[in-house]
Amino acid sequence: MSSLHVAIVGGGITGLVLAIGLRARGVACTIYERAAGFSEIGAGIGISPNAEAALRIVDPALHDAYLAAITPNGEDYFQWIDGYATDKLLYRLHLGQNGFQGGRRSELLQAWAALVPTTVVQFRKELVGVTDAAGAPMLLNFADGTTATADVVIGCDGVWSRVRTLLFGAAYRATYSHQFCFRAVVPMEAARAALGAHRASTRFMYNGPNAHAITYPVAKGAMLNVLVVVADPNPWQDAEQDSNRGGSLSSDSAAATRQTTGRGRREEAEEAVTGWQASMRGVVSLLPNKPDRWAIFDMRDHPVPSYAVGRVALAGDAAHTAGPHLGAGAGFGIEDALVLATLLKDVNKERNEDGAVAVHQRVAAALRAYSSVRYERTQWLVQHTREAVDLFQWRDAAKGQDPEAFAREITWRFHHIWHHDAEAMLAQARTAYMDGINKHGKS
Repeated sequence: MSSLHVAIVGGGITGLVLAIGLRARGVACTIYERAAGFSEIGAGIGISPNAEAALRIVDPALHDAYLAAITPNGEDYFQWIDGYATDKLLYRLHLGQNGFQGGRRSELLQAWAALVPTTVVQFRKELVGVTDAAGAPMLLNFADGTTATADVVIGCDGVWSRVRTLLFGAAYRATYSHQFCFRAVVPMEAARAALGAHRASTRFMYNGPNAHAITYPVAKGAMLNVLVVVADPNPWQDAEQDSNRGGSLSSDSAAATRQTTGRGRREEAEEAVTGWQASMRGVVSLLPNKPDRWAIFDMRDHPVPSYAVGRVALAGDAAHTAGPHLGAGAGFGIEDALVLATLLKDVNKERNEDGAVAVHQRVAAALRAYSSVRYERTQWLVQHTREAVDLFQWRDAAKGQDPEAFAREITWRFHHIWHHDAEAMLAQARTAYMDGINKHGKS
């Protein structure tokens, strides 16, 4: 019997890593990407220690490509500055040797895309419906009128996931977190002139009331990634499109989408840091006159009840969109991909032993197991990312401004993210999968 075939909807970081992991384990897959080519929203990206560990297990080639694309920090510490009152160091957290290195999203995505044969990817494929009929392959319908079949469908289609809306309806959507950010990548010469050589050389965050900023080197030290985040009490104004009022697995209507990016004004950021220390104002001065402006949405208010329904699952931002403030969103998507690739390899191994119906049941059991082991950890990230930004922006001044209290609050959160046993997670997932098979039977 031929290999299990997995349809991956979305060719961002999670989708690419999943495809590479599946192929490394002998499982056939196809990526269906809505855009005309691989592209990632955002300027810079940091890969946390847990994500780097997961990359090694997914496929060593992924980790090698990562090392070729990223830029080491100047020091093995994440450092926080009181950017408002004193310009002094609040806290420094050890990252481990060469931990939490950064790079340009586009460069990392292209490095990983090079590991996927062109025959595995179909571009300009906008999903409009999925049919899951018992005993038959999954049927995917696309906006161009074409169809495809698969044994499994994994939605890696981001914050405005079509797959999520088809599974659960438009009520389970990302909402505005009342934060927006300005992103830029600037020449290192300009960064050194504005911030000094030391602060331009490694990972720093500048904290203060209702705003914060993070900077770190990218492009092998030739550029500095700049992210300035500003609190916003207002609702996000955009042209919201929500044509999927009902939402069902077989619906052919579109998912809710929102316009969350556009050109901003540097003056907006300057106004947010009026009266701050020169260092924070220096960070803002690095932004272009009309920087990219991004609304930060997350899934805190409307979390999906599960990441799997039948033979369809969600991964990455499609499952658990979080803000960028703990630097863990991409890494948690990589962990998702690792679990899915591992379990679907097990299903594929057993494929020749079972009939078609039993294979479908094994797929469903594997996806339930995936959801069960990933749900708590990923939902924790969504919630604690909100809490972290409150610390960075001094909503609780007693904790945000006091070095000892800040250290306690931030250290345990980052350690919870970074010190994660991926092998134990996989063992737990396999146990849950076998328990599911034994509970529901093979046929």
